[in-house]
Amino acid sequence: MLPGMARPGITMVGAGNLARALAASLRDAGYKIEGVIARSRGASLSRAQKLAKETGSRASVIPVETLADVVWFCVPDAEIAHAARVLAEGFDWAGKVAFHSSGALTSDELGGLRQRGAGVASVHPLMTFVRAARPSLAGVPFAIEGDGVAVKIARRMVNDLGGHSYAIRKTDKAAYHAWGTFASPLFTALLATTEQVASLAGVKPREARRRMIPILRQTLANYSAQDAAGAFSGPIVRGDVDTVKRHLRVLGGVPAAREVYLALARAALRYLPARKKTELENALRSARRG
Repeated sequence: MLPGMARPGITMVGAGNLARALAASLRDAGYKIEGVIARSRGASLSRAQKLAKETGSRASVIPVETLADVVWFCVPDAEIAHAARVLAEGFDWAGKVAFHSSGALTSDELGGLRQRGAGVASVHPLMTFVRAARPSLAGVPFAIEGDGVAVKIARRMVNDLGGHSYAIRKTDKAAYHAWGTFASPLFTALLATTEQVASLAGVKPREARRRMIPILRQTLANYSAQDAAGAFSGPIVRGDVDTVKRHLRVLGGVPAAREVYLALARAALRYLPARKKTELENALRSARRG
């Protein structure tokens, strides 16, 4: 692929939640999706056919006849290297570019393609992708590392998507992905735990979700406008030890939630402003022993 090529064609490998959002955004940015590759027939091929129909491309199962100038792997982390090895055979990879979008793994997962002449890079959007939503990638940060030409092309494509590209070192990928996991999957786990606590107050999950939305939105707004310290409120910042003790007693009804409360309260005392820290730490320590 010529470095100056404005809009290279793209082959998507995989048709999951990320691939669906990425392919739609690339199409809207003027890129042609030339093909969608499924790992096998059945459900995988059905998803690929659906995505291919949406993007005006063709779905196929390995082995495939042709590949575009850019091949974007959107498969689970454990399958990236295998999928790359399978596609390495039968094609002239010189001048082609291959990306994967794992947040935790480096571009070396595509090392087999690099050896055959391709430029490779990891291109990870810091965004959540679920079946029921297809988020825009405008404004989304992408962490990129890899070969020079591949990184240059990835940066240009991210810019065309309206995203923001950032360099990341290979040695930082695991920590970077852990950060992203705290920001969305574990945050979702916290919300699920919060629903269980609501049940102690006689509030059912669906109603709990409805009632929590205003406070969640305002908390994120405060965090966005200020920082974690500026968004922090409640009994810990006030040093209200008795209230914290009451919380811990009632949370005995949901032991898993009590463990989450203890862990987050300890984090709050470490990273956020609080009055009566020593008394609060003693209360948490006593609860842990109990």
